[in-house]
Amino acid sequence: MPRSSASSVPEYLESLSDAQRDEVSLVRDVLLARMPAGFEEGMQWGMITWSVPLSVSGKTYNGQPLGYVSLAAQKNYLSLYLMGVYGAREDAFRSAYAGSGKKLDMGKSCVRFRRASDLALDVIGDEVAGTSVEEFVERHRSARGSG
Repeated sequence: MPRSSASSVPEYLESLSDAQRDEVSLVRDVLLARMPAGFEEGMQWGMITWSVPLSVSGKTYNGQPLGYVSLAAQKNYLSLYLMGVYGAREDAFRSAYAGSGKKLDMGKSCVRFRRASDLALDVIGDEVAGTSVEEFVERHRSARGSG
């Protein structure tokens, strides 16, 4: 996992190399344009993270806001964590991505890339835009048997 001590998104971006900052900024711009209302951007776990405020989600198991999407620069690549894809949405996301013609390098929810142009940004944008805060919280609760 990436680690940054930056306390704000601008501070985090400033800490990156010029090349990393350019690529992260391109992906961040897509995410900002497509992010549903109610998710808040900030720094969490050393990454830029869009999360559900605790005032909306209620108490979480770790006391942290419920993370929806995170974006980070690692030593040798960049990472995009799509928690909304983890589980039931994964097959649909992989299928849509395959239709883009772009190569997907993905673990459970982590898409690894070197340049923004490596990504199917339209597919990622559609996926991010396709889940409201309320839907994400409900999926989270249902997955934990508290829904």
